[in-house]
Amino acid sequence: MPRWPFFHRGAPEGPHALGRAGERLAARWLKKRRYRVLQRNCHVGVGEADLVCLAPDRRTIVTVEVKTRRVRTGGGGDGFAPEVAVGRAKERKLRQVAGVVARRHGWTDRPLRIDVVAIEWPPRGRPRVRHHPDAVQDQHR
Repeated sequence: MPRWPFFHRGAPEGPHALGRAGERLAARWLKKRRYRVLQRNCHVGVGEADLVCLAPDRRTIVTVEVKTRRVRTGGGGDGFAPEVAVGRAKERKLRQVAGVVARRHGWTDRPLRIDVVAIEWPPRGRPRVRHHPDAVQDQHR
C-alpha cells in the first residue's frame, strides 16, 4: 500500500478505493485541526458513520460523513459538488446513526454534531477539502 501522501498520482481508481482514500484524507485533515478520531467506519444496526471524532473543544462528539468525488480534467466531475449527495434521506440516516453511536458509548450527556467533509480529487495535484460543521442539524432544535 502506498505511503501518504499520494497526491501526485491523482484520484484513486474505482469508487471503493476513492471513498477509502477520501476517508483517510478527511481523518488526516481533521486531525491537523485538533479533532481526535475516535472511530472509523463505525457500523451500527441502522447504518455507518465514516468517522466519529471528538471536536477541538474536547467535549463535542462529531459524526462525520465524507463525500469524495473525482474531478475531471477541463472541468468538474459529474457536475455536482460532493456535499450535494447528502440529501434528506441521508440526513435522516445520519441522525439515526449518530443517536445510536452516542447511546452505545454513553455520550448522551455531550453535545452531538453531524459534519460533512467534501473532497474533490483532481487527476493531478492536491485534493480540495471542504468542511461543513453542523451540516446536518437535529430536527428538534
